[in-house]
Amino acid sequence: MPDVANNMELKHAELAAALALQRAACLAHPAPTLAERKRDLQTLQRYLRDHKQALCAAISADYGNRSHHETLLAEIFPAIDGIDHVLKKLKKWMTPQRRSVDWRNFPGARNRVLPQPLGVVGVIVPWNFPVNLSLVPLTYIFAAGNRAMVKMSENSRHLARLLMETMPAYFPPEKLQFVDETGGVGMAFSQLPFDHLLFTGSGQTGRAVMAAAARNLCPVTLELGGKAPAIVCADFDVRTAAERILFVKYLNAGQICTSVDHAWLPEAAIAAFVEHARRIVPTRYPRLDTPDYTSIIDEAAFERLLQALDEARERGAQVISLLPGPAYDRATRKIAPHIVLDAPEDCLLLTREIFGPILPLRGYAKLETVVASINGGPRPLAIYPFSNDKQTVQMLIDTVMSGGVSVNDALFHVGQHDLPFGGVGESGMGHYHGVEGFHTFSKLRPVFYQARYSPLTLLRPPYGKLASRVLNFLTR
Repeated sequence: MPDVANNMELKHAELAAALALQRAACLAHPAPTLAERKRDLQTLQRYLRDHKQALCAAISADYGNRSHHETLLAEIFPAIDGIDHVLKKLKKWMTPQRRSVDWRNFPGARNRVLPQPLGVVGVIVPWNFPVNLSLVPLTYIFAAGNRAMVKMSENSRHLARLLMETMPAYFPPEKLQFVDETGGVGMAFSQLPFDHLLFTGSGQTGRAVMAAAARNLCPVTLELGGKAPAIVCADFDVRTAAERILFVKYLNAGQICTSVDHAWLPEAAIAAFVEHARRIVPTRYPRLDTPDYTSIIDEAAFERLLQALDEARERGAQVISLLPGPAYDRATRKIAPHIVLDAPEDCLLLTREIFGPILPLRGYAKLETVVASINGGPRPLAIYPFSNDKQTVQMLIDTVMSGGVSVNDALFHVGQHDLPFGGVGESGMGHYHGVEGFHTFSKLRPVFYQARYSPLTLLRPPYGKLASRVLNFLTR
């Protein structure tokens, strides 16, 4: 135990020293120019291009097997493409905003809002999309003129090692540092007095991070998760819904915070959805050991998912494996895509975020039942209405609050560079992506410029008749 305590004290000291180095650099150069920020973004983009194959290999090693195509599609490409978007917008974002002035009280004065860097931003990254969820936030952190410390997950050891070894050739430690999780580092990291802290992960850990950050009054952006539902309406083609929902659900073997957690369908459409799924999924993943299908991240998550399936089966649910052959493989930690029918309301699959390749289908007779069920639980990170009727879609958007929405598809609102991304309630707080990301990591600083002559001189004490006349005029 003394060795553990000593190691933690050493880690605390190392983290504090890293933060002190960045803060000193920040104070020495508090307002990076547009050209400097663009150079940082282009360097980040160059790093991605230079190391994209190594990044794919490291992530796959951390998973046991992770499709290289999925890493390129869901991590490398969005980060590279997102930087291009920010480079085009950054000059406009940095331009001081003109704000109106009350001409009666302040004739000749000016108001401006100046976006200025906060300083040093801490980023706590989960394991499921560790490149996307570290380098995309860094895009907005650097665009806003900040410096950053990034803590990787304990399940991203190969990737963390790669980033720590290769990133210093692109950015000095006073600009960017990556930190590995070696046990207890996460809590120490979240206790540092950053100027802003971004956490992506579970709600339980998010609460602990927020409590730790509160000691320093450090503002926090939390990107959490929840049970994001797809809602297939009676007017929407079931096959099209199945094709789109199943692609998103089994991408990364369902290990996505904005994946479709479960799907609501008209009761009469469930059998058709299942039949389409039986045909569609084997064409995408012919067998469980295909390299295109991703492993579950670790043994604990693997066992949790199997336990949830067993519980549902034992309580009368119909559990359908969508691939021929074994339903899972312990050696590779792969679980076949599954659909579950008639799961009990209080079973694990319907009460906890699934975060795996299991799709419960829930039938309904009236949409009001779906709305009431979703609103009866924590607000999800996303909802996915499928309908060709604009009024129905708008009704669901108006009555079911969530972090974001994709209409007639799932997940892809997150991939829109000009839309903010964030949760609401138990699915998170705050936003990044788009101009909102730039604003999150900036201080939008209000500045009042007084005119050469100030009419407020008429209202200085001692107050007399003139002051009374002026105030009577202003309050008439």
